[in-house]
Amino acid sequence: MRRIVGLAAIPFAAALHLLSGCSSDAGTARDHSTEFPQPTATTTVAPGPAMRLADHYRKSSGNTHVYGIQRADGPAGVPLLTVWTHSPDDDAEPFDRLKVSLTDYLKREKSVDLSKGYLMDVFGPDGGLQHRLDARP
Repeated sequence: MRRIVGLAAIPFAAALHLLSGCSSDAGTARDHSTEFPQPTATTTVAPGPAMRLADHYRKSSGNTHVYGIQRADGPAGVPLLTVWTHSPDDDAEPFDRLKVSLTDYLKREKSVDLSKGYLMDVFGPDGGLQHRLDARP
């Protein structure tokens, strides 16, 4: 009987860990905020409207690797930006250039109010999360 209880505890402990939302990369530099929706599944295909916005962005001297930009309301009306890129480069320097280029474009061409900051997720060519930024003051 004691052995059966011991064996049952192993799957229970594993399930408890999964339900707790813990991850092995919690607290890394990419985990900037848990206040806005976390992606549960990603795709390498951006939605049609996101592809059209990215096309306009590229034609306006934007980053040539970006093929999808989606804008939605985040918490308290702060813009939540989702970006799809073909670039596998997830270093900080290219990301800094991308965020400046993209936010400048959105303010200038689309009149997006970023006075309260913004949230940004960038997904790479494999659909994986490359960057998560919380740029609220």
